[in-house]
Amino acid sequence: MNAAQRQSAETKFEPLLQFEMEMGTFLSDWHHCDQLSTYMARMISHNRTDPLRHSNFFSSALNELLEVSFRGGLPEGRIGCAVYRHGPKERVKLSFPCPPGQRQFFREAVAKTHRNDAYARYLDALSTDLGPSREAILLDLAINFDAEIRLEEEGPPTITIIVDLPLEVIVS
Repeated sequence: MNAAQRQSAETKFEPLLQFEMEMGTFLSDWHHCDQLSTYMARMISHNRTDPLRHSNFFSSALNELLEVSFRGGLPEGRIGCAVYRHGPKERVKLSFPCPPGQRQFFREAVAKTHRNDAYARYLDALSTDLGPSREAILLDLAINFDAEIRLEEEGPPTITIIVDLPLEVIVS
């Protein structure tokens, strides 16, 4: 997709909900991932075909994304999450401070979600890793939620992971 096409696609997404909080507060309790994802899922799913299923799927996907930032974020700065909608798709933009040494990891992990061997890599990660890694989480979103994932780097220390989730298609 070229820049003009991407700009056109960007303007079609309508904002639904966003939050921002201190990263130190977010990192202070593991339960914040679940609490935020559950709250946001309930808020945006009320007008979907099957609101309960949509809320469950969205909460699961967002919880995974928040865990990526929880495991890789810095305690300084702010975490921000915005949700947009275009038809059957929700877009999540998750921004968080990322240590300079981890930026390349995120570039490579997101690129692996686009490769033809993403499914094989996902299965390998499930069978060999002791716990879910950040790479396995991103592959999980791409494989099980049919998510399109990309990365924006506006400048250190913040990175933004953008995930398009066609959940309404999966729910229906």
